[in-house]
Amino acid sequence: MHARVVTVQMKPGAMDELISMFRDSIVPAAKAQKGRKGTLLLVDRGTGKAMGIGLWETEADMKASESHVAKVASLLAAPAVTERFEVAVQD
Repeated sequence: MHARVVTVQMKPGAMDELISMFRDSIVPAAKAQKGRKGTLLLVDRGTGKAMGIGLWETEADMKASESHVAKVASLLAAPAVTERFEVAVQD
């Protein structure tokens, strides 16, 4: 399994819009993609930082799903940081 972690710094006041976009647009689109195993959005309202984590069956499935960050670009205070990992242990 593979994971993509996207860390973003939100513009002031944009967190609720990010959460809505993630729930209403990004997650439904991800559910339709091959190999999806799960999605998380972690937020820190105090700092304006958020992390989206997507889990994918294969590296190829993960790479095929990388267009979602563009949907929230207008809400970001700085460019998104994307990291990719192999999942070594999952419970």
